[in-house]
Order: sequence, then C-alpha cells, then structure tokens
Amino acid sequence: MAIKRNQNPHPKPEKKERLTNTKTNQDQDSLEESIRPHSFDEYIGQKDLKDVLSIVIEAAKTRNEPMDHLLLYGPPGLGKTTISLILASQMGVNCKITAAPALERPRDITGLLVNLKPGDILFIDEIHRLNRLTEELLYPAMEDYRLEITIGKGQAARTRSISLPKFTLVGATTKVGALTSPLRDRFGLIQRLKFYEPQELALIIQRTAKLLNTSITEEGSQEIGRRSRGTPRIANRLLRRVRDYIQVKKFDTITQELAAEALDIYQVDPQGLDWTDRLILDTMMTQFNGGPVGLEAVAAATGEDVKTIEEVYEPYLLQIGYLNRTPRGRVVTASAYQHLGKTGLS
Repeated sequence: MAIKRNQNPHPKPEKKERLTNTKTNQDQDSLEESIRPHSFDEYIGQKDLKDVLSIVIEAAKTRNEPMDHLLLYGPPGLGKTTISLILASQMGVNCKITAAPALERPRDITGLLVNLKPGDILFIDEIHRLNRLTEELLYPAMEDYRLEITIGKGQAARTRSISLPKFTLVGATTKVGALTSPLRDRFGLIQRLKFYEPQELALIIQRTAKLLNTSITEEGSQEIGRRSRGTPRIANRLLRRVRDYIQVKKFDTITQELAAEALDIYQVDPQGLDWTDRLILDTMMTQFNGGPVGLEAVAAATGEDVKTIEEVYEPYLLQIGYLNRTPRGRVVTASAYQHLGKTGLS
C-alpha cells in the first residue's frame, strides 16, 4: 500500500519494533534461548575466540581449576551470553546470569556470590554499568575469593570476611573503555567479539531455520545474511519476519526473491539500513550538504534523540563507511551518496 507523504519531508517514524535493533524483549529472549548453540562445535563464527577459549578450557580442566576471569567486549547481539553458557557446559558447571543494572544494592551481588558452587560461572552483562559499591565488593571476590561485608554503622561498624568458592566471573560489555582500570585489570583474559561475515550469518540462518521447521534455500539465507548488519541476533530476527511473510503469502520455501520482497516491505535495504538509518543520512545530505555537522543538529532535524543516534544508528554507519567522524562533526561519505542514489560527493 502506498504511503502518503505529508508536507514535512522527513516525518518522524512511528514507534514500532526496529528489526535491525539488537535489544530484545522477554518473548524474544525465550525464543533465542531455544535456538542458542550448546557447544563450540555448533557455534558458528568467532573462530579466533573459540580457539583461545578451547585452550583455556582444556588447561583449566587439566589442572582441575576454574577458568580465569573473562571479559568479553564488542557490539550487542554477537553472542556474549551464548559463549558464557557454552563455557559452563564445557566445564560441567552452572552459569548464573545477571546484568549490572539489576545489582543496585550490595546485597544483590552478595546473594549471588554466596550461593555459587565451586567452579561456577557468574555472567554479568553490561558490566560497565556496575555502581561503585558493587564493583568494590567484586575486587576481593575476584582476587582472593572472599567477600568483605561491613556490619553496622559508624564507630560500631565491623567488617566480616566470608570465604567464597573459586568461581569464574565472565563480564560482558559494549563499552570496554567505560570500565574502571581496577576492575578491568582483574580479568585474566580480555577478548573482543567481531562482527560476522555474511557467509557466517547465512550458516546461522540455515541452522535457525531448521530449528524453526522453516524451509530456506542457500540463496535465501545469503540474502537475509547480507541485510543483518553482521549480527546473529538481527539475522535471526529478520528470518522470523521473512518466515511470517511466506506463511501469509502461502509459500513453502524462503527463496532469495521472497526474502528480498519481505525485507523490502519491512524497509530493511540490501545493506541492512532501515528507515531511520536512511533518514539520518538523507537529512545530512540535503540539509547540511553532507557535513560536517554535529549530532545535536542531526537529532533536531530528524526528531531523534542524540544518544539514540550515537549509540544505536551511528556505529553501523561508521562500520560500513557511510559516515566519518571529524573534529568538526560527522561527514557523509561518497559510498553513502552512491547507496542512496544521491548526487554529491564523488
């Protein structure tokens, strides 16, 4: 159905699910849990990281010790939680999962630590968002496997030391530079997750389609993989939307043509850009001559929040070379002009 345009050349998009977003809700989390790989043999991509972790696991099992503390960093949706669950499975231990924003009070982290069993893995997502008190409780827990608790206040206060079983802390963050040095330095292993290649995403899509009892051709999985922004979470989300499309249209198999038709309807283009990505680029081209321009000006012109542009949209546009950062502001590149079919930079 054609969409009528109003007089505003850049209307603000309706608030709806953004298919290329990496955030998940509760229902999506449960679905993703069902399609997670359970071993490194099933885990596709991140070969260098898997090689390193395989050595660490084997060495720890040989010594009959828990793994060293591990910090995983990189963009969201690349599999940090999945890796922690695989590590626990490979080590034959439990994995307790939490997120830093949920650890508001000292007793929140204390309750988790005292209930750990020897060798268990404690996974803390968004670890860069730990508050100061919680972070300081982790220092002796990570180094000496003890918990220092202050009982009482003022002159009557006293410190009690509680022994903890040896455990492995796996921290995940999208902003490794936001971690304090004392916390970062206590991790024995710091590893970065990389964006996935389209062929790796195609394999992930084929695996997920099989688990979802959905028929898909190799070309169809490649088409979805190309539009998935290098991120498995987005790839699986796009696959589910394409599956909806062929079900409604009463087709049996996802082909390249059907995948392209479906994702065009959802306004996810062949480069993985959605409506808002293109709005940001188009606004910078038409209203600011391609830049340099500050994020505040772009936000005001598009009706988006500055932080949302900086943290959600800009990273991918920088990654694929459609934006550049300069001391004077952001600049649209010639590749972006060519992608949108605009005349400008050459």
